[in-house]
Amino acid sequence: MSDLPKRIEIHEEGPREGFQFETRIFPLDERVALVDALSQTGLKQIQVASFVNPKRVPQMADAAEFFGRIRKVPGVAHTALWLNAQGFRQAAATPNVDLKGTVLLYASDAFARQNNGCDAAAMQRQQEDWIRLYDEAGVPIQAAYVMTAFGCNLQGDIPISAVTDQVRWIVERFRADSRPLPAIYLADTVGWAVPTAVERRVGAVRDLVPEARIGLHLHDTRGSGPASFYAALRMGVELFDGSVAGLGGCPFAGHANGAAAGNVCTEDIVFMAHEMGIQTGIDLDALIDAALLAERIIGRPLGGRIMHSGALGRFRAGR
Repeated sequence: MSDLPKRIEIHEEGPREGFQFETRIFPLDERVALVDALSQTGLKQIQVASFVNPKRVPQMADAAEFFGRIRKVPGVAHTALWLNAQGFRQAAATPNVDLKGTVLLYASDAFARQNNGCDAAAMQRQQEDWIRLYDEAGVPIQAAYVMTAFGCNLQGDIPISAVTDQVRWIVERFRADSRPLPAIYLADTVGWAVPTAVERRVGAVRDLVPEARIGLHLHDTRGSGPASFYAALRMGVELFDGSVAGLGGCPFAGHANGAAAGNVCTEDIVFMAHEMGIQTGIDLDALIDAALLAERIIGRPLGGRIMHSGALGRFRAGR
């Protein structure tokens, strides 16, 4: 398959990814300012913070106050991440959180133990409790993530069968209750994806469940994020997670030098999409301004390219 989509949808994860990854805890006013700037760019979904154990992730300890300070914008969902039922309940009790039912599965046992304290099979069983929680709260399940779908720093290579086994569970579980099938996201949690891997894994999922809407959560840790994004476009993928200015990374990934990159850089993939005639609904100039704000807040050069080079509009105009 090589037809490019006419439009893609990008969900922003920079505030949660970025501030969670940093060892320093940044002033709340600055974090709120970044979310408010992103809310004016045309992005329809922004992941603001996570409701997780504050002893493990102290950067997210004030998540409830964070949500309470952001300015709500019509048509923009401000979402959260949680890794267990307690986190979901905290999010559900917090004003301004737009709840999005999400199922989380792992292709790697080692990473599941690192992130959730149980193996991939146990995490799968726990999703039954999550589904009941969502039902009780009246929250529709919109997405199902297969984490470490391309490889794992802790376990090594991940066979495609480990991914399709999790996808098969999603399909069978949702069909059993005659539920709408959620979007199925393949998450490159620690930055192993390359274009050929994207083609093979997206192709395998599509062969298994042709009707599924497939999304990608790509990390640019090893520099192959933009190429993998392009490969996904060629496969017809139209759902992506992004991170403004390339903020963030997984803090428990076990990278060689303790560093990582966040999701593919939002403004960079928006630029690529626009240059290829693919619509995003996002104001690139406003997004670049938000990326530069993120860089000022963090206080060091960030990995985004377009935020430093500028888009092509002013050059085409001859200014």
